[in-house]
Parts: sequence; structure tokens; C-alpha cells
Amino acid sequence: MEKKLIFLDIDGTLTPPGSNTPPASAMDAVRKAQARGHRVFLCTGRNPAMLAPVLALGFEGAVACAGGYVFAGDRVLFDCPMTSEQLALGLRLLKEQGVLRTIEARDATWGDEETEQFLAGAQADNSELLRWRRALAEKLNILPMSAYDGRPVYKIVFMCRDEGQLAPARAALERDFRFVVQSVSEHRCLNGELINRRFDKGRGVKLVAAHLGIPIEDTIGFGDSMNDLEMIDTVGCSVCMGNGAPALKARSRLVCPAVEEDGLARAFRELGLIPE
Repeated sequence: MEKKLIFLDIDGTLTPPGSNTPPASAMDAVRKAQARGHRVFLCTGRNPAMLAPVLALGFEGAVACAGGYVFAGDRVLFDCPMTSEQLALGLRLLKEQGVLRTIEARDATWGDEETEQFLAGAQADNSELLRWRRALAEKLNILPMSAYDGRPVYKIVFMCRDEGQLAPARAALERDFRFVVQSVSEHRCLNGELINRRFDKGRGVKLVAAHLGIPIEDTIGFGDSMNDLEMIDTVGCSVCMGNGAPALKARSRLVCPAVEEDGLARAFRELGLIPE
């Protein structure tokens, strides 16, 4: 079998949402695949600070910040934060409409102080919302927005009750940013993120593959939410988790069981990455 380059989303794919601990079956599958010569990278919306505990489990690098920061080992392949003007405009327009904001630098995260109260009454129906709820509950280094110190920011995560609240920011920023909406639940909780049009997870996959000299047809991507779409559309073989978004399942070559049901290990075996 040709050696494959494997990309794994974290929340809802490699780990239960909001967790840094993959099921034992998932890590066993990863290590067996690596022992057979396959390369395994993370491909996540998390910034390097938030993915660091997972990276330390033995991954070679990551497409981080939804593609805004890409690295292989200690080599940075891509680094594209927002401009200070874009950040200031986005934060102002969202705040004026009552949208709750979280911003991510490479090594720190800040959120509106009201976010925890907002989430307490919201239905968590996807991996991104669950991750933020748990991260806030466990105090995983999400600092108050008032403490933001000017470090370069890669993306803005937003939460609100109604999509109309995003209209002014869309009008001003949609030319340069995609508004990736993750969920609209029956409790009218909408969440998503602003992703710079200069990057996405798919382009991050291409950068890593080119750096390692691996053809794109020999790449495999695993994801669960709509911020994985470009990765799923780019890799040679796409896999969506059973807990994933219906639209992502429709675009994927394979749908495997949920992460908590040993889905990753089952898919690795089905794809011949590890022995049966």
C-alpha cells in the first residue's frame, strides 16, 4: 500500500468535543498507522495553544486556526493573521449587534465575558458549540476580552440568537472573510466563525502534502463539521464521522461511526491503514 498522509480534525473527530483525550482505540490506530509509514497531522480550527495537548500525543504537525497557521515539525509553512483593521472592524460591528465574540491568536484566546452565561441556556448540538461550552467550564485559558493585548488574531468565533445580527459585519467583511455557520438550533443559538478567504483547511492540506512530497491523491481527511468542508473536498479520500453534519456526510466518500464508538479505528481498518 502507498504511504498515506492523514489529516484528523480534533473536536468530534479524534476526541469527544471539547476534550483533549482521544479514545484509546483512536490513538492505537494512529500509532499503528504511523508504524506502517503513514504520516498523521492534525487539521483543526483550534489555535496552536489549544491543540498543543493533542499534538503532544505524537502528531507530526498541524493545519491550525482553520488553515491560518500551518506547520510541520518545527517548520512554519503558512502564517496569515487578520490585519488589525479587519479585527477592529469585525469586533465593533458584531458587538453593536449583540453578537458574542471569541478571538484566537496563535498562543492565546479571549472571549466576551457574557459568553458563559449565554451558553448555559443554549442547546449544544454540534462539536464547535460543545467545545466552547466545555472550554469555558474548565477554564482552558480563555481570557476575558478586556484583557486582549493586541497579539495577531487569526479568526473570530461568533455566537448569537439570530442570523440577522450578522448582517452589518457581513456587508463590511464578507468580501475578505467567509462566515462559516455551524449551527442554528431549536433554541435559536447560532454559532460559527469568520475565516479569512486567503486560507482554509483544504489549502493547508495542499501545503503539507507539497512540503512532504506526497501526492494529493494519497491524502485522507477525517472531519465532522462544516469547517472541515474544504479539507473533505481536497483530500484524495474523505471520511465523515457518524456524529458529523449531514451536508458533510453527503460530500464524503466514507461515513464511519462516531468518535465515541471507535469510529476512527474502524475507518483506519476499513481503509487498510492498519491490519484488521
